[in-house]
Amino acid sequence: MTEKLLKCPVCGATGFSPFLEVKDYFLTREDFSIQQCDACGLKFVNPRPDQKEIGRYYQSDDYISHDTKKMSLFNRIYKVARMFSIKNKFKIVETSAHKGKILDIGCGTGEFLNYCNSRGFEVEGVEPNEKARAFARQVNKVSVNKDLTDLLPAGNSFDCITMWHVLEHVHDLNETIRMVKGLLTPDGIFIVAVPNCNSWDAKKYGNFWAAYDVPRHLYHFDYSSLDLLISNHGFEIRNLIPQKLDAYYVSMLSEKYRTGQNNYFRALIFGFWSNFMAGRKGRGFSSQIFVLSRKKP
Repeated sequence: MTEKLLKCPVCGATGFSPFLEVKDYFLTREDFSIQQCDACGLKFVNPRPDQKEIGRYYQSDDYISHDTKKMSLFNRIYKVARMFSIKNKFKIVETSAHKGKILDIGCGTGEFLNYCNSRGFEVEGVEPNEKARAFARQVNKVSVNKDLTDLLPAGNSFDCITMWHVLEHVHDLNETIRMVKGLLTPDGIFIVAVPNCNSWDAKKYGNFWAAYDVPRHLYHFDYSSLDLLISNHGFEIRNLIPQKLDAYYVSMLSEKYRTGQNNYFRALIFGFWSNFMAGRKGRGFSSQIFVLSRKKP
């Protein structure tokens, strides 16, 4: 079944305008509508599959976040880039948070948590995908829960909570952030990475931009809409960090969606140019990491 948003989850406004019609190039080839809030500018899929229906849009062996078997050239490149990304994420966590307990929401197969654990952090994960959750437990030997609510009754608290490209997948944004805040220690750090729909590559590729990834990506943030959302929950931006590799990865997928074939040279050129343009504007990288803390009184 589908559901339709009647109020903006960020500002509560009820006035929306059509923004873009986008196809699910990854899996179903279905068309989805992205609307924009007239008040705060948040972009979101509307109408959208409900929480029971959304699962079928992840049911593919090519869903690379959970792929543990296929070793195509693209996946090999992805996995090399993933290890580089894991080390970079760890550096951000290590320099932002006290070395204590970390929770990774949407942890996939657990490689990031395994890396953190090997470097002295206590780790916990949340992953709804059964196959990925089992792999994380059996191969990477990390504790993983099915749902965030599983952690609430036990009175858990964490020094750092991360959501690496997960927030855009969450149906109930506000309830999720409320739960995160309740699980975070008073001086804890909340780290959120999201695609930036105001980046140069997003504008370049339009409805072929791979990071729209409808309907799996329910929301499409820029700096302002993410800042407003987290501010509503008492958080403030402590640091903003670019994910420069994402411009190349997204451009590779976008080229394939646009032309029907891989064009690595064009993807490299446009990925480089997107990063160059973002560097001039400051907040315009293809994907960005927000390091958040509670607002000071």
